[in-house]
Amino acid sequence: MAIQFDIEELEESTSKDKKPAGLSLSLPVGGKRAGASDRMFFTEQLALLLETGESLFGALTTIVKQTENAEMRAIVEKVAQDISEGRSFGAALSEHPEVFSSTYVNLISASESGGFMHEVLEQLLHMDEKREQLRSTLVSAATYPMFLIAFSFAVVVFVLVVVFPKFGTMFQSIYDQLPASTKVLMSVSDIMRQYWIFLVAGVAAFFIAFRQWLTSESGSARVDYLKLHTPGVRDIFTQIYLVQSLQVMSLSLNNGVSVMESLDACRDVVRNTLFRNQIAKVEESVQSGSGVAAGLADSPFLPDLAKHMIATGEQTGNLGKVMGRICVYYETQLTKRLDAVSKLAEPIMLLIMGVVVGVLVSSLILPIFKLSRAVS
Repeated sequence: MAIQFDIEELEESTSKDKKPAGLSLSLPVGGKRAGASDRMFFTEQLALLLETGESLFGALTTIVKQTENAEMRAIVEKVAQDISEGRSFGAALSEHPEVFSSTYVNLISASESGGFMHEVLEQLLHMDEKREQLRSTLVSAATYPMFLIAFSFAVVVFVLVVVFPKFGTMFQSIYDQLPASTKVLMSVSDIMRQYWIFLVAGVAAFFIAFRQWLTSESGSARVDYLKLHTPGVRDIFTQIYLVQSLQVMSLSLNNGVSVMESLDACRDVVRNTLFRNQIAKVEESVQSGSGVAAGLADSPFLPDLAKHMIATGEQTGNLGKVMGRICVYYETQLTKRLDAVSKLAEPIMLLIMGVVVGVLVSSLILPIFKLSRAVS
């Protein structure tokens, strides 16, 4: 469940909940919202067209004709219109935070003044590709265990609702000799068949209430706390957030974006409240003149070696490059950890599934043996 939450975070990590005031882009009925894949297509096509010497307005006009998603096409049309009216590209993109994050806008704005927009677009595309790769890795690691859980649950429900009732009358003659597990499962089977409407309604109500709690301020804060304090998943989420934030910091600083703007962009990427609080401490440290390294000195999320590397990078003026190196290291470690968790989860889930099925089967077979002996 926790991994699933973070998959959703990655999927919408650069999105906002609401469009800015004054923006009237309507999504057709049944239309699909613009997402990461649409942004990646836009970035790739724009970089290619600019590399061939096409003007920015001409490139945007061409991309409008090639864009299939209705919402993304409307956004690109609006951006092209703003460009034709004399607005900067960065300012035009900033009107659409549901697709273009502050990181994207800041880097485009810096590249406009520096004259290296094509290079920045390729770096932004690479960052989106790496983010999608991380999301794909998370999905792969969670899919098989989730499938086994669902399959085991379906098997248990089928046996209790369909199989056990067929033996209920047969077992009544030797009820006192039945194993405890058989008696319990027979009672559960009766309850499920007689009160299934109430059970389904109760489960549905539980999930609705649980989802509402997750979206509440207290529920969200509690989940954020558990992600970074639960043994086993703590290291995974810590590395995910580090990769996300260091990736943004490295790309931003290497392209002339200020430290404060880079840190502010990290908050758009990382959705964990505790991790955002750590970013806020770093911002306070930078504002007071102490620097990034001082703000990370007491961070529980960063190993001492990484802290020393960041301090060295800040002193030598290579902070962006150093953060990029650290990001690559953590990406590698995260991939290895997710692979290990996925490989370990498979035998554990199979073992649990085997135990559950074994209990069900033994609860049926043992009484049948006793019944056959009693008849003979």
